[in-house]
Amino acid sequence: MCGIVGYVDMDRPIAREILATMRDRLAHRGPDDAGLWLSADGCAGLGHRRLSIIDLSALGHQPMLSPDGRHVIVFNGEIYNFRELRERLAADGQRFRSGSDTEVLLAAYRKWGSGCLQHLRGMFAFAIYDTAERRLFAARDRAGEKPFFYRHEGRRLIFASELKALLAHPGSPRRMSPEGLNHYLAFGYVPRDACILEGYRKLPAAHFLTFDQDTAKLELAPYWVLPAPVKSSPEPIEAQAERLEGLLQDSVREQLVADVPIGILLSGGLDSSLVAAMARRGSNSRISTYTISFPGHPDHDESAHARLVADYLNTEHHQLAADENTVDILPKLVAQYDEPIADSSMVPTFIVSELTRRHCTVALGGDGGDELFGGYLHYSWVESLHRLRGLNLRCLGIERTLARMIPVGTPYRNLIFTLFGRFTPEITLNRLIDPDSRRALIDSALRVGSEGPEESRADLIRDRNGALDRLTALDFKTYMCDDILVKVDRASMLTSLEMRAPFLDHRIVEFAFGQVPSEHKVHRGERKRLLRILAKRLLPKEFNSDRKQGFSIPIGSWLKGQWKPLIDDLLQGGSPLFDNASLARALSRWRASDRAGHRIFQLAVLEAWRRHYAIEL
Repeated sequence: MCGIVGYVDMDRPIAREILATMRDRLAHRGPDDAGLWLSADGCAGLGHRRLSIIDLSALGHQPMLSPDGRHVIVFNGEIYNFRELRERLAADGQRFRSGSDTEVLLAAYRKWGSGCLQHLRGMFAFAIYDTAERRLFAARDRAGEKPFFYRHEGRRLIFASELKALLAHPGSPRRMSPEGLNHYLAFGYVPRDACILEGYRKLPAAHFLTFDQDTAKLELAPYWVLPAPVKSSPEPIEAQAERLEGLLQDSVREQLVADVPIGILLSGGLDSSLVAAMARRGSNSRISTYTISFPGHPDHDESAHARLVADYLNTEHHQLAADENTVDILPKLVAQYDEPIADSSMVPTFIVSELTRRHCTVALGGDGGDELFGGYLHYSWVESLHRLRGLNLRCLGIERTLARMIPVGTPYRNLIFTLFGRFTPEITLNRLIDPDSRRALIDSALRVGSEGPEESRADLIRDRNGALDRLTALDFKTYMCDDILVKVDRASMLTSLEMRAPFLDHRIVEFAFGQVPSEHKVHRGERKRLLRILAKRLLPKEFNSDRKQGFSIPIGSWLKGQWKPLIDDLLQGGSPLFDNASLARALSRWRASDRAGHRIFQLAVLEAWRRHYAIEL
């Protein structure tokens, strides 16, 4: 895991010191080594911060040049099948100096061009500059595990792993994007290629870009899409569980390869427990597991379940207790997350990453299991909600009436909107703030078309049929990529810990979406049917696979306790982002509700982020 930056301009060179400053904003992503490369005219440059995982020697240094000096690469991530690719390329006459996957990736590009992406299994964001064609090629992995921000301004393209590195370039604007703000208020994160700042974008998952230095033309294209769903399977569910077991075992086996110590983040839930079981099966030595507890909050404390699995698998188990004093962590996390994110589980994710990093440099987790195999609670409801909507309960104008009558944070408010509103359950079930409430809350200078976030989500799944398939595909493309994976990447990299997700091996993703029918995921209220079968084979009989918790904090209780002064400081005095009268009314309603803590946290994170980065409106 590393940090990358780059600069390409038609005719204006960049100073070496500026590129080095941008690069070093990412020192937490790569504390082991740093490198710079500049073209002869200084109009192209690449920078790299290295976290050494594979081939710890100086031969893995980046930016890495091809033997003839024509191509230069900076790479963040891991190519899990690099040994297999190395053998194929060596048989074709390629010669290798190092044992690194970076050199294999560079050789694969030189042989196959953009077609190399079809050969890769891994998580990655990388860029390769061709000195002969004066052309940059960059790509991001299929699931979006590794980040890639960029700014295309006239004759110039600059990019980096994190937005803060782009902001280190002199003259970089810091103006709030109304579109990005609207997305954040709607769902708690900024999705896909959008960005919270005007003029910046993100390279979407499963896409590559090219930038021609002679014409300043930027082009983006997808190289992979989710496979079309199947309505049924000729295989019984037990046979599909058997196939999944083999795929997951192979993925875990590949991801246990590293030249540094590896551990497992064990939340006590089904997904991470199965990863731990596969790791235990595939390891010749005792594996290490890590979890976090919340003393005094039994509804959020999964440590006993993690301990049950750890004891059964005979792991070397480590546990750390969190308390409300972790409020001190919030400003640090706000600075780390270049775009605000309303997911309060960033706090325990950072704490457990910090604990794990004391012992390991790499950790495996269970991310992706819910989206692929039907794990979230709302997956059990979506078919029934569609049937109720079929009764034509929707009436013209009733959605706005409901927005005025039922305050944000009221129990089952989103459920009511799902039945009576214009958008289907896939769009509204996880929405934080509806369009009319956003319109009232946002300062008039920042208002845009209020239904943009909902419409853009609907566009992503117009080609998919079946309520569950539509919902799981949407969660895979947005919530998982732009919330879960962002949360994990930024929190873990702040501690210089590399996180890996075996469920996101694209072979498992293609199996889940292209071969497993909906009834093998969720049926009559039973979720994760395939994974439950594996749990019976691999986990203790006392394991409760019905639970859905993971790393989450008791947000309502903490906001009324030691977190209250910080939240009051951020919100009570108002903010230039909001209509302050509407903000005061919303806070008054939300503080009286036991279910509105996430909305308060959402706005507090946004205001803290605005102050830290001195964002202009």
